[in-house]
Amino acid sequence: MSTQVIQEQASVKMESSIAALKSGLTKVRTGRANPALLDTVHVDYYGAMLPLSQVANLSLIDSRTIGIQPWEKSMSAKIEKAIRESDLGLNPASMGELIRVPMPMMTEERRRELTKVVRNEGEAAKIAIRNLRRDANDAVKKLVKDKLASEDEQKRSEADIQKLTDRHISEVDRLVAAKEQDIMAV
Repeated sequence: MSTQVIQEQASVKMESSIAALKSGLTKVRTGRANPALLDTVHVDYYGAMLPLSQVANLSLIDSRTIGIQPWEKSMSAKIEKAIRESDLGLNPASMGELIRVPMPMMTEERRRELTKVVRNEGEAAKIAIRNLRRDANDAVKKLVKDKLASEDEQKRSEADIQKLTDRHISEVDRLVAAKEQDIMAV
């Protein structure tokens, strides 16, 4: 293994941390409707707990309403019950075959709580990236110790890994700031 391979592996893992953060941030509710909010809702489908997206078609009716079209009419009541029992604070309303899930207006206090949640998600992503930096630097030091790389290569590699880390941490900061702005927008 070379220092270049270690850097590439660290970069791939840092990118996956960014992807996990993006996924986590889509689940944080803003004032706008987003079908991804319902990804955590599971419905009892003939004894098996399935994600909502596997028993119904999710769509946006407007910017504040999610539409759910069950694939089987008998699932409407179960879907409504599953959404009500989730910790999302949503109240679905059935309109024929379509279930409408309006997004309630958020209070200022709730917005501030959600920005704290977003900051915590961002901090967790930064910690993961810093841990990856540490692991990559340890791997480079091991190469030097085993005499598979020179100390000059170690210094260059550590500098490159730090640049990589800084770039990914600034991306985390950018994502968190954008999500906070999205939450605070009325």
